[in-house]
Amino acid sequence: MLLLSRRKWQSVFFGSDDPVGKQILKDKTPYLVKGVFEKDPKFHLQFNYLISLSAMQIPGERMQSWSWHQFVTYAKLKKGVDVNTLESKFQNYVKLNANSLTNDAATSLDKPLFQPLKRIHLYSADFKFDLAQRGNIIYVNALTIIAIFILLIACFNFINLATAKSLQRAKEVGVRKSVGAGRTQLMVQFIGETVLMTFISILLSFCLAMFLLPWLNDFTNKDISFSVFANPVVWMLLLALTLVVGVIAGFYPALVLSGFKPVKVLKGNISADETPGKIPWLRHGLVITQFALSVLLIISAIVVFKQVDYLHNKDLGFNKEQIMFFPMRGDNMFNKADAFKNELLKVPGVSSVSIGYGFPGDAVAGDEIIVSHNGRQTTQSATQITADYDYVKTLGLHVIAGRDFSKEMKTDKDHAWIINETAVRQLGFQTPQKALGQDLYWHPWGASNPDSLKTGKIIGVVKDFNYKSLYDKVETTVIQIFPDAAWKVAVKIKAAGIGNSINGVKNAWNKFTPEYPIEYKFLDENFEQMYTAEDKLRSLLLIFTCIAIFIGCLGLFGLAAYTAERRKKEVGIRKVLGASTQNVVMLLSKDFIALVVISLFIASPIAWIFMNKWLQDFAYRIHINWWVFAVAAIASLSIAFITVSFQAIKAAIANPVKSLRTE
Repeated sequence: MLLLSRRKWQSVFFGSDDPVGKQILKDKTPYLVKGVFEKDPKFHLQFNYLISLSAMQIPGERMQSWSWHQFVTYAKLKKGVDVNTLESKFQNYVKLNANSLTNDAATSLDKPLFQPLKRIHLYSADFKFDLAQRGNIIYVNALTIIAIFILLIACFNFINLATAKSLQRAKEVGVRKSVGAGRTQLMVQFIGETVLMTFISILLSFCLAMFLLPWLNDFTNKDISFSVFANPVVWMLLLALTLVVGVIAGFYPALVLSGFKPVKVLKGNISADETPGKIPWLRHGLVITQFALSVLLIISAIVVFKQVDYLHNKDLGFNKEQIMFFPMRGDNMFNKADAFKNELLKVPGVSSVSIGYGFPGDAVAGDEIIVSHNGRQTTQSATQITADYDYVKTLGLHVIAGRDFSKEMKTDKDHAWIINETAVRQLGFQTPQKALGQDLYWHPWGASNPDSLKTGKIIGVVKDFNYKSLYDKVETTVIQIFPDAAWKVAVKIKAAGIGNSINGVKNAWNKFTPEYPIEYKFLDENFEQMYTAEDKLRSLLLIFTCIAIFIGCLGLFGLAAYTAERRKKEVGIRKVLGASTQNVVMLLSKDFIALVVISLFIASPIAWIFMNKWLQDFAYRIHINWWVFAVAAIASLSIAFITVSFQAIKAAIANPVKSLRTE
């Protein structure tokens, strides 16, 4: 039985005809079309057809094995069912039955977890054996928080600059109050002005978003549309954002402006908060906060950059370069696998070929392995890699004890195992040398006799190699020769003339199965794709960090300009008394630099906590070294000093006569 996708398969194979009740061949096996479905781009699984599980002819013993759990089960629950209670019952049932059937292996079995369908896309980043198109809620939340950080930095800048410049509107406030204006009326006016500026900025940001939308779609591989008028929720959110940001940014400046006493203002007796001995606590606090947020982003960006670089460059324990691999197709290729391999070896530039199941970066299978200790057999879970004689050679695995498979040894085909370092420890062999010659037992896949048992000795130990992403630890892994499970081919190609070698591989393919197109990848590309989300996070974090620093510097630049203006007479007097340009620059810069230093002490431990928690998701990760915080400190202090010193130098080199001639 088969269900077809309306948009693609129905039109390709049946045109405008009704396909229901007709047959279609898949790998020369006829299937009856029972229905047609409409593809939903929002569904987490994207496929062109569905085949019933019963039609897959999976061996019965596999379906009865508690350690073979590579399926995702969907269950429609009755209304009113307590999901947590039902989940607990399922977990207890699996634990009870798995313990009775698999002994020690039950401890490594994944417990069944219930998850609502609508949460799959964002809340399944760490799920195994799932082909869903998934996002990561952690990254969504992180980017949302960063966007809020940037918005807060902008608001703090506005508050700082508005309060610093408040004296310029003091006489306006005094005049309006003297003719009867109340404080509430003035606050509404000033907040309204801020809301209006926020609304204008929203319009500008909307235009900018529309301009950048094609780049965003290309970056995210999405088809995002942004139409305010088509979706009333969007423009309502934008309107709410305008009001919230406008009120937050404008409330305190409005409070300060509306609080001026008209008598003092009109007499010119009002003074700034820069009066000697008086500390502008709010302004300093906002500067510290905004630079703390910027420092937090700088440290986070450095850690993410280092971790992503580590993901792409860590020694995986094998050589992934110039390895082309693809699935086998067609009966002729499967029946003549050795002949196909020999044909590939004739291609110029091909140095090695391996046919098997379980190549790094691709699907691997877990199964039970039986170990004998002191006459007692125990069952443990292990990753099963079915290989041929050239698997270790093609991937460049490092044999640290014993030997590789050899055609000269007739027993290797049916009675030999190679294990990894982790298996040495987990299976209780203590050292690689002591593992050699030990017996392992396995129930072969697809065996006609369910009680059949493969017996073999460990002939070699290889260094641990990361056949999965660095999110996962290397597990107990056993490699054996088992041609029945082989379905993928790995071809090691020399770097010189790689294009001609690829064409040669294609020609060899066409000799055995011309009815199917070859679908090949390169192993290194497969591993690169594993960390696409981290690569995008790195790029976005860099952009957001630069924006946050730029906005923070704009505010600092404005405050430095205002401070220099307010203290120009003081600077003039100091210069007349012999102060050098360097003395004046340090005088005007030291307060701001001190604020940045305080922000460093606040942001550094917070950044360490958050980034250390993020790194916990990776089984293999970097350590956050002290120099990360040193680099962030040097960067932030340098940026702040350059920003402030521009205005400080300008004030320091000004002619003191001009600032003092009115005194």
